[in-house]
Amino acid sequence: MSISSSKLIILDRDGVINEDRDDYVKSVDEWIPLPRSLEAIALLNQAGYQVAIATNQSGLSRGYFTINDLHAMHSKMDKLLQPLGGHIDSIFFCPHVDSHGCDCRKPAPGLIKEIALRYKKSESTQPLLGVPIVGDSLRDLQAGIALGASPHLVLTGKGQKTLEKGNLPEGTQIHADLMAFTNALLESTV
Repeated sequence: MSISSSKLIILDRDGVINEDRDDYVKSVDEWIPLPRSLEAIALLNQAGYQVAIATNQSGLSRGYFTINDLHAMHSKMDKLLQPLGGHIDSIFFCPHVDSHGCDCRKPAPGLIKEIALRYKKSESTQPLLGVPIVGDSLRDLQAGIALGASPHLVLTGKGQKTLEKGNLPEGTQIHADLMAFTNALLESTV
């Protein structure tokens, strides 16, 4: 199914939707939504946006959690979104560590290419032109801009440190959190 680029949002997970941890989010109990993040996703859905998640999950390769644990975390997210009228359309994850040299671990664009193929079915060099990609780290934004996505940094998770380090992609918009991004996006499309 092909959709308009204005109706797709790509989100990082840890630090954008849920709390991030230096020792990895390893279980359902450790998967804790950030304030107003799930409400923001529900608002995006209600405005007609499809929400895809692109997340590095090297904890799988490191043996910190299993694929069943990861699915349980995502099931918890879905269950918490349902009463709000929200949902996640798709989740793309990279299970690898840097030393694997894969194309899917952000900042490499592999996960984002998979999202482009799923939603756009485009062979252009910038199939996601104008599609917002929201992350809390430079690698999230770099993965998206490689395919033309519009970079948005949230200051939750690692976002404040990312902002302080600088070197953000040109045109990066800064938001306090996912709800601030959502409000800005919805106000700009009225």
